[in-house]
Amino acid sequence: MEKLYTKDTQAIFWNNNKTAIQRMLDYDYTIQRKTPSVAAIVAPTSGNKFEKFFYGPDEIMVPLFKSTAEAKKAHPNADVLLNFASFRTAYDVTMEAVELGGFKSIMVTAEGIPERLARKMNNAARKAGVTVIGPATVGAIVPGAFKIANIGGTIENIVNSKLHRAGSCGLITRSGGLFNELSNIIAINADGIAEGVAIGGDRFVGSVFIDNMLRMEKNPDVKYMVLLGEVGGTEEYKVIEAVKSGKITKPIIAWCIGTIAKHFSSGVQFGHAGASANADAETAAAKNKAMAEAGIHVPASFNDLPKTIKEVYTDLLANGTISKIPEPVINTVPKVRRSKEFICTISDDRGDEATYAGFPISSVATPDTGKGIGDVISLLWFKKQYPEWATQFIETVMKTVADHGPAVSGAHNAKVTARAGKSVVEALVTGLLTIGPRFGGAIDGAAQHFKYADDNGLTPAEFLGHMKKEGIPIPGIGHRIKSLKNPDLRVEGLKKFAKEYFPATPLLDYALTVEQLTTSKKENLILNVDGTIGILMVDMWRALGYTEDEINEFISSGTLNAFFIVGRSIGFIGHILDEKRLAMPMYRHPMDDILYDVPVAEKI
Repeated sequence: MEKLYTKDTQAIFWNNNKTAIQRMLDYDYTIQRKTPSVAAIVAPTSGNKFEKFFYGPDEIMVPLFKSTAEAKKAHPNADVLLNFASFRTAYDVTMEAVELGGFKSIMVTAEGIPERLARKMNNAARKAGVTVIGPATVGAIVPGAFKIANIGGTIENIVNSKLHRAGSCGLITRSGGLFNELSNIIAINADGIAEGVAIGGDRFVGSVFIDNMLRMEKNPDVKYMVLLGEVGGTEEYKVIEAVKSGKITKPIIAWCIGTIAKHFSSGVQFGHAGASANADAETAAAKNKAMAEAGIHVPASFNDLPKTIKEVYTDLLANGTISKIPEPVINTVPKVRRSKEFICTISDDRGDEATYAGFPISSVATPDTGKGIGDVISLLWFKKQYPEWATQFIETVMKTVADHGPAVSGAHNAKVTARAGKSVVEALVTGLLTIGPRFGGAIDGAAQHFKYADDNGLTPAEFLGHMKKEGIPIPGIGHRIKSLKNPDLRVEGLKKFAKEYFPATPLLDYALTVEQLTTSKKENLILNVDGTIGILMVDMWRALGYTEDEINEFISSGTLNAFFIVGRSIGFIGHILDEKRLAMPMYRHPMDDILYDVPVAEKI
């Protein structure tokens, strides 16, 4: 892996750290990335499905998931995990990601992970070929391509430090704060950095100095490197050996901070867990001396580091190793942005022509397009292009439920309201208000309960026992008139269509085995039209590749009821127009059809 990240790199962000995510997206907008760098957020305790963020002046929605596995499955191209979990759970989150696979790098921001677990975590990642940045880090950056969370600071600081486009330097530090400071120093004295990593301040980190520097050695954008080490540990000696053996040939400028430690009579613990010398070789002075002897550019003091950077850069520029870098055009993040109150993900009425899920209305509306109402519903309700067999089934369902005569409650309400002189809209609403658990709701119920039985492997007898225990009549079973000897032709038509065009009908097959048991008890306990529709809708969605969770969500959100509402509205409107066409008078229910039982009121 020559380059740590590219302009196409996307990350899954573990923990909904809104400030850090917004900084990443502001950076994306500034450098004109085509796709946001954050593909998804893992927020185990959130009940939301997405989080809104600004992308320049506009807003985008980043999906939320309960687990890394769910997020990775939905976004397989996201190969970076930004682990912002606390030190208590960061180990588990990282290990899960390593075992899942598909991640090239994992950043761990937590500080203070127990050292035993840190070593185990880093060893597992190394065996899996995963680059771990951290623990206790602000991350890494490939300027002009991708940056992790808060590294580089504010957008203003990023642009001032030339982190908005690739320079020539590879920068490696332990400290995140000093990383930002050095980025600025390199921008002032040279042309900025091509890639930078703050490996983290804990004693045991995933990728160490040598890992990142060997990668940068192969990165053609990196012409020289700046290494900021510190007192404690021996990682700098691995770099020295790589220089001596010729594994690293690019110029290195290096300095180990903590030289002041020699002035103290006892051991000194600096800010990082690893910044403590336990032997003479681990002192900053010893490491600086050894690096200088190996031919690495080591300044006399940290204050001389800018001067050394400028000298090395100037030499490389003079001999043609480095060329002048033109400044790219960048976007400016607005200072004032306003969050939108409403969200629409199904249609767009901006531009020359309104669209349904991205398709201009003219491309689906007229007969010559070959599209029907089923296609429009698949676009506006599900944001998918359903195959022809599925759209035809949707249309078949709506035609099947369009009307069931004037006596049902909804049609009756609509007719009575129309006779009262109300408009089509008002009369239609009174009919629609009757749709629910006792009228039309059997479609939802049949889908829910039959799917539950099938998902849990219940036999027909066990299913009947379960429903009896719950005290619920089986939705979708039974008809007032129809029976085995007098079948409902609507049901027969739906079953015939499904058998001919559906790829498979497992839930219908299961329901028919239940029907065999119920009709053995009573001949009219057949699978009725509501049940058939609900069950076949589940089979349709399964055949279309939806997950069981997605199908359960369709059922719980009332999607099946919606098909009945749209279809039956056709019939209601027909009855309303019929009343108006016939100029029917105000309706009054006949008194002989009312049982009056009105005793004299008791006096209290």
